[in-house]
Amino acid sequence: MKRLLPLALLLSACAPLLLGVDPARLPDPGDWDPKPAPLEWWYASGFAGPYAFHFAFFKAYPPPAYRILGLPGSLFGPFHAAHLALTDLRTGERRFLEVSDRDLLAPRGRAEPGPRLWVGDWRFGREGEGFALQAGPLALFLLPEKPPVVHPPGYSGTEATGRMYYQSYTRARAWGRVLGEEVVGEAWLDHQWGEQFAGLEATWDWFGLHLSDGSELMAYQVKDARGRVVQVLGSRVDPLGRVEALDLAFVPLEAWKSPSGRVYTLSWRLEGADLDLTLRPLFREGEILSRTTRVAYWEGPVAGEGRLKGYPVRARGMGEFVAGTFRP
Repeated sequence: MKRLLPLALLLSACAPLLLGVDPARLPDPGDWDPKPAPLEWWYASGFAGPYAFHFAFFKAYPPPAYRILGLPGSLFGPFHAAHLALTDLRTGERRFLEVSDRDLLAPRGRAEPGPRLWVGDWRFGREGEGFALQAGPLALFLLPEKPPVVHPPGYSGTEATGRMYYQSYTRARAWGRVLGEEVVGEAWLDHQWGEQFAGLEATWDWFGLHLSDGSELMAYQVKDARGRVVQVLGSRVDPLGRVEALDLAFVPLEAWKSPSGRVYTLSWRLEGADLDLTLRPLFREGEILSRTTRVAYWEGPVAGEGRLKGYPVRARGMGEFVAGTFRP
């Protein structure tokens, strides 16, 4: 124990002061650099040629109770992981890949200003006016077509579940290669950070949608550890890039039981004073049982139709429904 004491003192001197979410202070929409937060992630999802893709890069410090050699795990820095879910829209064939530096012998991932993110040979970061993404069989350049936004009220979650700041580029052009095919399409980029631990303190249902009127819709309901809905968020980015909050409700329509035995509601109706939108998955199979983040969730392409502000609209985008923790 005496030999470990100098190491503990050295590590504690280098340990970051981890930041939570202050509801009274909102982030700069364009600041996507890594933050000293307990948990942080960057998403890029969309449609490119005959494929739908979802990429996520995670940076997380171990929870306070997690110990390494008897010391708080956060003293050893964050771990990094990345997911890629790829769906062939012609056949429904689905691929899921994940990489991480969770193994102490693996090369350490990095999250640096820019942002420039690495884990293994996967990388995501700013390049010129856009973002370059390289993840397994996917190599894309993503160019935002609208300015970044912070979704009202600026964060998801509650004091009890933990909160996450939330900002997006809601529409971007995408081009590059997927599985060797040249592709073009459109994407949605997300960045969240804060003190909420997914699957443990909170689960959620989420949609990021491109609408046929040139606007984008985000819908998000957060549930606590007992499965009770504690927050419902909605926001619309209009064709000029202006964001506004929307009051809406999630109405479940159809559930699906996955091969793992978990039940996900995949078809929903979003209802509000100016909104009536029915959404359904393009394919039922979409469950992800992640050995790196140890979270069970469904992620995949969705589509729908309805009315917004009295006018008919069509919707296409991604849905994400988190079931809880997963023990490999």
